[in-house]
Amino acid sequence: MKQLSTILVLFVALSHVAILILEVFFWNHPVGRDAFSMTLQQSQATQVLAMNQGIYNGFLAAGLFWGLWSERIDLKVFFLCCVSVAGIFGAVTAKTSILFTQGMPAMIALAVLYISVRLPQPKRPIEAPKAKH
Repeated sequence: MKQLSTILVLFVALSHVAILILEVFFWNHPVGRDAFSMTLQQSQATQVLAMNQGIYNGFLAAGLFWGLWSERIDLKVFFLCCVSVAGIFGAVTAKTSILFTQGMPAMIALAVLYISVRLPQPKRPIEAPKAKH
């Protein structure tokens, strides 16, 4: 279960790197306009705002990578909660699909992480002390 939670947290982190790339580098490009269903005029008018959003998504990804690298549950929980709240807020204020593309993966990762922490861990056999030469 711990491996599954790691994979899900990694997925959420990588998806936020992808969002960063789209919002910072491809917002005003056909790829970005198609991804976010915008016209050229909409993308031009909101490009600076999107770049700012992209940086925030990068911070979320960085926090999740930090949690994975350090193996700290508290960091993973904090940043998954941040992504979940952002997904809910985005769904309410901008586009309902944000709940499913950003919020739900984070909530699922959070639930699996919780279960993996709550499950009893297998006990390691006690090793006999090694003799000194």
